[in-house]
Amino acid sequence: MTVERCFADTNLFLRYLTNDVPAQADQVDKLLRRAGSGELVLVTSAMVIAEIVWTMESFYELPREEIQASVFAILNTPGLEVESKDLILQAIVWYTENKVDFIDAYNAAWLLAEEMRIAYNFDRKHFARLKRIVTRVPGENSKSA
Repeated sequence: MTVERCFADTNLFLRYLTNDVPAQADQVDKLLRRAGSGELVLVTSAMVIAEIVWTMESFYELPREEIQASVFAILNTPGLEVESKDLILQAIVWYTENKVDFIDAYNAAWLLAEEMRIAYNFDRKHFARLKRIVTRVPGENSKSA
């Protein structure tokens, strides 16, 4: 018997994590329990995680540490497959420890996974906090750009 794989979108996680709509949070809890028991497999993407981080930060105004704990919980949910899990894990740690935007932290983790160390960018603010990445601005001290 093949187990059904289903996409889990951002609003499911937000309802569950914030419990701002208790009836929906309860339904998500039941769905997660089904996945945890192996009845189905839930799958989500790195973009969903990025949207969760952004929404929890901008709309719910939660502290980074709480957002990090929520992302850790998602990454460790039985029956849930998360695309690019290792990159997300590194990104959420850098997001919290280095006070950088989650997307910048994710891109930095991706760069390193791809064995790149140099990023061209006009905004050095966040990449500069990630010591393993060298940020260059096009046209500054560069022969080719």
